[in-house]
Amino acid sequence: MNYFQAEQVNHHITCIRSHSGELMYFLQGSKHAILMDTCLGIKGLRSYVDALANQPYDVIITHGHIDHAMGAQEFMDDHKIYMNLKDMDLYHSMEDVEGRLMYAKLNGGMTLDLSEDDFMPPTEVPFIDLSDGMVFDLGGLTVEILAVPGHTQGSMALLIPEEKTLILGDAGNGFTFLFDEKNSSTVQEYQKMLIGLKKRIAGKVDKIYMCHHRMEAPVTLLDELIEVCNDIIARNVWDGPFEFMGEKGIVIAKEMVFDQSGPHRKDGKLANIVYRPGRI
Repeated sequence: MNYFQAEQVNHHITCIRSHSGELMYFLQGSKHAILMDTCLGIKGLRSYVDALANQPYDVIITHGHIDHAMGAQEFMDDHKIYMNLKDMDLYHSMEDVEGRLMYAKLNGGMTLDLSEDDFMPPTEVPFIDLSDGMVFDLGGLTVEILAVPGHTQGSMALLIPEEKTLILGDAGNGFTFLFDEKNSSTVQEYQKMLIGLKKRIAGKVDKIYMCHHRMEAPVTLLDELIEVCNDIIARNVWDGPFEFMGEKGIVIAKEMVFDQSGPHRKDGKLANIVYRPGRI
């Protein structure tokens, strides 16, 4: 089963694409490395990453969702695994293998004839708390951790100063989910975080990488997301109905076109937000 594919971005960064559309990143310095995210827990990610690695590596989980954190247990015997502990309850709520199999099939896995045996079983992982301001020195490459709550309360982004690159996890993209009533921020809370993040990275970033399907976003992504928040608050929105894995009562802020190239905004911009109208 060929579930993962690697794409060399530059000397330090490799993007690992999953068959279900998640993008993980392997960051290598001269003395150490980091694997960012672990997808759905499909068996074989560990051996795939080991083949890419030229030095020891740690694992960083950007947030506790089903499609980012569930492969962590494959690395637990001899790697440090970091995740913000605010997402622990969320992580445990998504360990069920049946739910992960359903997610994979909904996102392209039908062609691979997956079964529950292809997934790592639920296991207690000794996560180390990942907190804002932590710095990982990989040798000629530095990774700084930024708290970006919104999508989840434990969401973290990775800033790589030497590459002038920000990897956002799911904290911002073309289909940013804010509809989880328990774990997501309101639109106004999310907007406040974005404004603070924009000030924090000013002059430090000329590339933004995302974690689903499309890798690179324009550096205007944060501005676009702030603008969408403004429009939601002002009720200048399309609010097209949306349903995700049984979640109802949620809407897409800006009008989308669904065609052979995939879903995208009708007006040509990238950023969009999926939210509950009662949680602005």
